[in-house]
Amino acid sequence: MISKIAVFTITSALHDKDAIDKASKEFLDSLNINYTLHDDNFATYGEAPLCLIYVRTGGAEGIFKALLPQLLQQAPGAPFYLLTSGQSNSLAASIEILAYLEQQGLRGEILHGNPQYIARRIDLLTQVEEARKNLRGLKLGVIGKPSDWLIASQVDYDALLLHGIQIVDIEMAELLDAFAATQCSAPQQLLDEAPEGAIRDSVPDAWRIYHALKQLVQRHGLRGLTLRCFDLLTAVHNTGCLALAQLNAEGITASCEGDIPALLSMAIVHALTGVAGFQANPSRINVETGELTFAHCTIPFNMVQRHELHTHFESGIGVAIRGFMPTGPVTLFKASAALDRHFAAQGQLVENLALPNLCRTQQVIMLDDATQASYFLRHPIGNHHIIVPGHRKQALDAIMSIFKS
Repeated sequence: MISKIAVFTITSALHDKDAIDKASKEFLDSLNINYTLHDDNFATYGEAPLCLIYVRTGGAEGIFKALLPQLLQQAPGAPFYLLTSGQSNSLAASIEILAYLEQQGLRGEILHGNPQYIARRIDLLTQVEEARKNLRGLKLGVIGKPSDWLIASQVDYDALLLHGIQIVDIEMAELLDAFAATQCSAPQQLLDEAPEGAIRDSVPDAWRIYHALKQLVQRHGLRGLTLRCFDLLTAVHNTGCLALAQLNAEGITASCEGDIPALLSMAIVHALTGVAGFQANPSRINVETGELTFAHCTIPFNMVQRHELHTHFESGIGVAIRGFMPTGPVTLFKASAALDRHFAAQGQLVENLALPNLCRTQQVIMLDDATQASYFLRHPIGNHHIIVPGHRKQALDAIMSIFKS
């Protein structure tokens, strides 16, 4: 099993190796991290979730420059994290190396400071690097096409390929054919949860939509999808809300309305946190207090304490989800289509609502920084935003800085 943190050293021959080794051990032990040490040996660089280059002395700049082609080949696209103790001119050497990397258009960061700060930063970067590697090779499907009203959500598929993310288009007809051919029974628990009448009658076909989507996921090798779900209202007189709630709970990231930037945002959230997040519309905003109300007709089942089955809000047909998330810390997030801009804000989920004039799952969120509410009215990145439990802004900012570089 590979350790989460691999530390690779570079050391100038001008310094006494025994003294440097002793000082290095004391420094690394002070960080209280679980690591494997690779003493001036980069053969396995790039294999661990997080690889640190410990610049132990001054005079190591030329050694790093000579190594760089090998490192780029072994870990393409990865930032360079330069660890320094500040002893033996190691910080000065690290600064020179980072300046050189930036001249080459490459990304890097120096990890320097007190042991507690460095340890916290390493923990965060481990999460970010694991997520970045998880996102490379990601294949996402667009079933149908983006809904007509998503006029600010166009995506350049070729540009996303540069980040290792592949988008494929799948005709709505393929889903409808899979739906028509699918024979399955809805779980008894879902039928028991549904109120008598139209909602309960709609559950079996809503479950068939889930099974049809699952077939497309397997057929095309997808790890996520976005569905032009409103077309189902006329095609099969039902909705995708139940299917998307179930797919997201199973780890298959799924967004509504063919919204690709929302899907990308959810994929990033899922890679970092293990849950896809709640894709929702801002419905009410108080820029003075920082109170926002969000709503949508589906939410991943694994994000809620309990849920109820209702009809789809706009159409009044099919099966939609009213989910009740635990109150407490949350983060709002949205990435742009090109991944070159994002919004992240922390706050508190203070209440779950059940109003008749909004989509079924409704959340009231109070931002920690009320001034961030003005973003929605001045410079928003599209309509849908993603709500994820916990305070995740620091990690989201860190991973988005990699995409923007």
